[in-house]
Amino acid sequence: MTPSYDRIPEIALDWHRQGKGAVLATVVETWGSAPRPVGSQLAISGAGDMEGSVSGGCVEGAVVVEAVECLEKEEATLLEFGVADEQAFAVGLACGGRIRVLVEPVGKVLPVELLEALVDARSARRQVAYLVNPDTGARRLTAGPGDALDAEIAERLRRDRSGFEGDWFVGIHNPPLRMAIVGAVHIAQALVPMARLAGYDPVLIDPRPAFGAAARFPGETIVDDWPDAALSAYGLDPRTAVVTLTHDPKLDDPAILTALDSPCFYLGCLGSTRTHAKRVDRLRAAGVEEDRIARIHAPVGLDIGAQGPAEIALSIMAEITARLRRP
Repeated sequence: MTPSYDRIPEIALDWHRQGKGAVLATVVETWGSAPRPVGSQLAISGAGDMEGSVSGGCVEGAVVVEAVECLEKEEATLLEFGVADEQAFAVGLACGGRIRVLVEPVGKVLPVELLEALVDARSARRQVAYLVNPDTGARRLTAGPGDALDAEIAERLRRDRSGFEGDWFVGIHNPPLRMAIVGAVHIAQALVPMARLAGYDPVLIDPRPAFGAAARFPGETIVDDWPDAALSAYGLDPRTAVVTLTHDPKLDDPAILTALDSPCFYLGCLGSTRTHAKRVDRLRAAGVEEDRIARIHAPVGLDIGAQGPAEIALSIMAEITARLRRP
């Protein structure tokens, strides 16, 4: 289940459709040690209900008051909050932090059609950017070719980082992170909870009943289909990592070929250097190009001298994080 703080546009749209009135408040700039990153959002209803956060609690009250007023006036506003170092701890804002918050009522200011298109894109797991010019009030939604800020938007989507490009605020809306793990082995028993803690929604793929038993992975999603079919049905996108752990060619190779044909941002494969060399030979024999083979991270995980399933899982999680944040 997606946490409510990741569903702020959806909540705002629901409130508007229910006739409650809705406002979206978005952190558009920060200075110093701000408590919430740029792009963080808060939804406020006409009655003052709120979901989400723009500061971790220290300025939400003031934002709600302003939001209700903006909803009544049908106009947007740009708020700025700053706290001196000696006052910061008392009010909960990190030392010397300052934030700017854009407040947009849904309706005449933030068109319902635009919010609906954003929600639809998020539901379909499409990467999308919401652009707004606070000075002119111009707004648009884009994630495709032909926009004047194509390159900047693509880079911000890759880095998962909202922010200003000239006069335009670019709000990044990336799909939630996912991880497909092929092979319900001991390493997977440690990797699954680590992945979940890091914000991924993991799925296990293993057609072997003894390995993919629910008792070994209580409460987890386990798919007992053949890996290539399972990955194709799962749908691999730029927010998905794939890890193969069986080091059995009958299971790993079909999964690897499927992943190499996808835009998944990470593909890591368990096995020694010798095992990977044999894997590369098989892929070459199957006609896979060298640049595609080079996408594979193998032996999987950062070289931290890991011993045992838990440490190997830790090295895998570290390498995935590095690939995501510093590709």
